[in-house]
Amino acid sequence: MADKITGSILDAGCGTGENAQYFAGLGRKVTGIDFLEEPINRAKQKATERVLPATFLVKDALVLKDWSERFDNVIDSGLFHVFNDEDRRRYVEGLATILKPGGRLFLLCFSDEEPGTQGPRRVSKKEIHDAFGEAWKVESIEESRFETRPDLKDFAFSEGGPKAWLVLERRGTGLRRSGGSVNSHECTSFNPSRRRNSANLSKVKSVTRSELAKR
Repeated sequence: MADKITGSILDAGCGTGENAQYFAGLGRKVTGIDFLEEPINRAKQKATERVLPATFLVKDALVLKDWSERFDNVIDSGLFHVFNDEDRRRYVEGLATILKPGGRLFLLCFSDEEPGTQGPRRVSKKEIHDAFGEAWKVESIEESRFETRPDLKDFAFSEGGPKAWLVLERRGTGLRRSGGSVNSHECTSFNPSRRRNSANLSKVKSVTRSELAKR
């Protein structure tokens, strides 16, 4: 999948920046954001040590609508599924603002096909379609897996890693909203608060550089 991601990139909920730095190493212009300062500081330190020109910012993903930056692509590897319904709506509206018309969102989230309740909130295909309205085109939803840390002895997930959805969404050229929310008409929790998305990523590791590269 990495070869499909060209142009400028926002890594939303980047944690310590592994995905952002992978793409920076490919020569992409990359910005990573996270709500928490500690992982951003670690990301900056790693980028300096690796001599990679990635930008890392402490920023709330729920206020993207107020940001003046624009991107060709957004990568979300483990952020979307931590939000409640209202925060999810705000997040998607923000994505529609900062993505250029025709820009793409590459989203990896926990699947409702993963049994049990450990880990982040499960997300169904219908919820994905419902979250993205007429401003978006769902280009694909594929089965995937999250990679977990081997030291997570207290978590029991499916063999091979927690089941996930790998979603490719394309932002349209126009935005249509009803009542201030994004609605869908055309598309055939270990859920701590949104302020803990980095803590989630430290427990359930998001897709790694190698995983993105081989897709």
